[in-house]
Amino acid sequence: MSKVLDSFLKENLQELRDQGLYNEIDPVEGPNGPIIKIKGKELINLSSNNYLGLATDEDLKKLAIAATEKYGVGAGAVRTINGTLDIHVELEKKLAEFKGTEAAISYQSGFNCNMAAISAVMNKQDAILSDELNHASIIDGCRLSGAKIIRVNHQDMDDLRAKAKEATESGQYGKVMYITDGVFSMDGDIAKLPEIVEIAKEFDLITYVDDAHGSGVLGKGKGTVKHFGLEKEIDFQIGTLSKAIGVVGGYVAGTQELIDWLKVRSRPFLFSTAMPAGDVAAIMGALDKIMESTELCDKLWENGNYLKDGLKKLGFNIGVSETPITPCIIGDEKLTQQFSMRLIEEGVYAKSIVFPTVAKGAGRVRNMPTAAHTKEMLDEALVIYEKVGKELGVIS
Repeated sequence: MSKVLDSFLKENLQELRDQGLYNEIDPVEGPNGPIIKIKGKELINLSSNNYLGLATDEDLKKLAIAATEKYGVGAGAVRTINGTLDIHVELEKKLAEFKGTEAAISYQSGFNCNMAAISAVMNKQDAILSDELNHASIIDGCRLSGAKIIRVNHQDMDDLRAKAKEATESGQYGKVMYITDGVFSMDGDIAKLPEIVEIAKEFDLITYVDDAHGSGVLGKGKGTVKHFGLEKEIDFQIGTLSKAIGVVGGYVAGTQELIDWLKVRSRPFLFSTAMPAGDVAAIMGALDKIMESTELCDKLWENGNYLKDGLKKLGFNIGVSETPITPCIIGDEKLTQQFSMRLIEEGVYAKSIVFPTVAKGAGRVRNMPTAAHTKEMLDEALVIYEKVGKELGVIS
């Protein structure tokens, strides 16, 4: 190895460890359900984004196996050559129905969606207004586009209006876009879409909502945009297929013209092989379950509210969450890491979230109850939280 690289890695890895910012990765031995096994030990799992429990659903497993038998394990080519299977077309029709739009396009990940969609429409002559707590994939997609990035204070509509006015009236930009998460994954708060749409109409902003953590959760499962009844007002609806949907991949939903443009100008679509058919079949099965019944979504909210109430009563700082996402905000990074390690030792798998995922001094353990948890599991988790919280002085 290069001496320069070796020195760089050793010094910087040690610095991260010293600051409590180095994250250990724990392989899960088996399915990612409400109970997981790590190093032979069973733990109550509160770190998964498998919101509806669909990642281990028996019906979806059967669909994935049948599609793999029919189509094989891979699509075999990029979509524009001959990698578009008829099952991909069927998926995109179903996604458009799910999101209430004219059309949709699928990608290999939610991260790819933001890299693809933003850079396909925005360029260095344009400006992007972006909420300061937007996901890393949005930030990277904005950077890739070359557009001027204007940070907007989190959920601050006065700041958005002022910066939208300044950007549009400056005459410097061809197009101005506003991008926000639908649900912010670290705090669980919901974007103020009605106010955002009002400002967007006033200044002719392109509207872009990444609903990775809202789809399957809000709007009877159909997402944040549906929650507010604004399907006709949002230009881009972005989502992942790996959280509530339980599989892998992502999508952009919008007008037919937007999707036609992305099919000829979004680089991850043009230069990366399509999702395997087994995944696609499982995704369609998951979408059917969400659209046919609100049972799983209702159970998710019931469990989320139960855990949230329990942690709040114990004295934990759970922030401003409006969704089942429930952070326990600790602050200090080293204490946060220690808190997480003790939870795991006692039987609750709840990983620490520290900088750069959240701001320095805002370390937290992010809890994500799912539709698959039982009340008994959550009660056991609360007992452990109380024990560890008092032991480390996080609660009194």
